[in-house]
Amino acid sequence: MSTATFNTAKSEEIFAAAQKLMPGGVSSPVRAFKSVGGQPIVFDRVEGAYIWDVDGNQYIDYVGTWGPAICGHAHPEVISALEAALKKGTSFGAPSAQENVLAEMVIDAVPSIEMVRFVNSGTEACMSVLRLMRAFTGREKIIKFEGCYHGHADMFLVKAGSGVATLGLPDSPGVPKSTTSSTLTAPYNDLEAVKALFAENPKDIAGVILEPVVGNSGFVPPDAGFLEGLRLITKEHGALLVFDEVMTGFRIAYGGAQAKFNVKPDLTTLGKVIGGGLPVGAYGGRQDIMSMVAPAGPMYQAGTLSGNPLAMTAGIKTLELLNKSGTYEQLEEITKKLVGGLLNIAKETGHDACGGSLGAMFGLFFTAGPVHGYEDAKKSDLVKFGKFHRGMLERGIYLAPSQFEAGFTSLAHKDEDIDRTLAAAREVLSGLKEKDKE
Repeated sequence: MSTATFNTAKSEEIFAAAQKLMPGGVSSPVRAFKSVGGQPIVFDRVEGAYIWDVDGNQYIDYVGTWGPAICGHAHPEVISALEAALKKGTSFGAPSAQENVLAEMVIDAVPSIEMVRFVNSGTEACMSVLRLMRAFTGREKIIKFEGCYHGHADMFLVKAGSGVATLGLPDSPGVPKSTTSSTLTAPYNDLEAVKALFAENPKDIAGVILEPVVGNSGFVPPDAGFLEGLRLITKEHGALLVFDEVMTGFRIAYGGAQAKFNVKPDLTTLGKVIGGGLPVGAYGGRQDIMSMVAPAGPMYQAGTLSGNPLAMTAGIKTLELLNKSGTYEQLEEITKKLVGGLLNIAKETGHDACGGSLGAMFGLFFTAGPVHGYEDAKKSDLVKFGKFHRGMLERGIYLAPSQFEAGFTSLAHKDEDIDRTLAAAREVLSGLKEKDKE
């Protein structure tokens, strides 16, 4: 697709109508393109590594429905499994055999999980695990990290990064101070700050929750020793360590970040990939902790659509596809080629940039870096990112519409997709440099 033929008239018409029907015209804020300018494209269909919008434009997709499309959109084996499941019904509100199968697969894959509870979203998983942390320890306070996003529940909307940062909101109106008064925050990758919080709040902290690899301030990996340090500190103080692997689970390794870095938390939240593109979430961990959850124990949590047979079916097939020899080596290779190429082009065209990747997850910041946390990420040139995003979109490359979001590759991305992406990036970044000189 060339910039000369790029036309989004139908998208613009549909989005204009949507703004009269839904707040901001969208069902989730970052989709509105507020931080990158212009208007969102309206999807018509997806397949493999590609998107087609309602105007007929085709794009190479590096969002992957924010992570779940790790095998590629509409994978034929996932679709076939869903078609068979649909004939049996769309919702049971009762136990199904598929729940057992997916539960066993998750328990076998994720080191920390001995028992699991399925829910409907990552937000719901994080809400539930917070209640469980407090129920198990008898303590109220938690520590989260600046720029880590754990869903939109009130108690987590404190220095939450992601869509909150994209919209320029420090937190959110409507969240009472009493709800967040027990949420303590520390800079990501700062063990000394965590130690100080424990010293100031002895016997009061139920646990620490974090994205082991941050994806909601852009892509930010842990410094050497950071995750290991958190494990030691929480054990020392009788607090729980929770990895929010809604984004990293099954993306950077089959067993998630905890398998990649060999650090075992007490509890884990999951989502996205384990539903194969359908709404799903889960939380799990040590059996003694999970036994607190109703009906086995006194901590109540429920959901009519939890364990939905369609989501379980899609999740099972997706994990089967991922659990094959060479899968993650393939993802790692293609993602490194993409990020390495982008960084080289940025350097050659005179733009400050840094970034990296793990497995199928990556990020690029328009700042010299390095980026160790949210404060570093905020130094990025957001105006430049917006122009870069628009330029890539006009050339058929769909990137996350925010500097503060990680990107994703899939098993469907091929070398020619990466080559085409890098050629577009060179054209856009060269053009931006020429405009800087004018």
